[in-house]
Amino acid sequence: MAVDGAAACGEAPRMDVANEIMVRGIVVGVFAENCWVVGNRRTGEAICIDPGDQPDEVLALAKDMGVTIKAIANSHAHVDHILGVRGVQAATGATFLLHQSDLDLLRHGWQGAVSSFGIDESQAPPDPNGFVTNGDEVEVAGLKLKAIATPGHTPGSVSYYADGLLFSGDTLFRGSIGRTDLPGGDFDEEMRSITNELLTLPEETIVLPGHMQETTVAFERDHNPFVRDWLRRQREAAGE
Repeated sequence: MAVDGAAACGEAPRMDVANEIMVRGIVVGVFAENCWVVGNRRTGEAICIDPGDQPDEVLALAKDMGVTIKAIANSHAHVDHILGVRGVQAATGATFLLHQSDLDLLRHGWQGAVSSFGIDESQAPPDPNGFVTNGDEVEVAGLKLKAIATPGHTPGSVSYYADGLLFSGDTLFRGSIGRTDLPGGDFDEEMRSITNELLTLPEETIVLPGHMQETTVAFERDHNPFVRDWLRRQREAAGE
């Protein structure tokens, strides 16, 4: 079970998780952000994780999958992950969910991109229809994702887990981690999120991040230099 290699905008890596469940991704925007669509063949309903900033491409992906997006579950509210929300929601009526700690970032963080990257102000994201907290389940017909609070990259960063798949947003990448030098970032908090929440999942868990290629919990536990250095320093601090 694997996602095809790096995809350009309009190309969709895919995987079949079970007879009914399918996962496809598309890379969108100038930041090459991974948007993931998790759909149920039987019910025709789907959850979109981080719709990026090109809603038409995301909607085309869902159409190709034969599903309708019923929920938008964002990992966090940085500009490259949220400017597609309004367009996807307008076309589908999907419920938009976010952690409340990223609400201020959602409302104000995108504005600098208007001049820097030529973003159309009409893409400004709407307020969420609801908030997710640690342990909540995002559910549509035939699909369920568990929210795992993973603050650090942003105060309200969330990862989503189901059936051996982890959608890690910008918290954990292959061989790297999300940057913490932006407003609201906290390196120590992010490392605690990674080591205490994500790397405690089954080691065979496939990690589908917000940028770059897939990885696994086992690979990041054993090879991620940030993780290895953090764990070494924790052992030293404990006198081991």
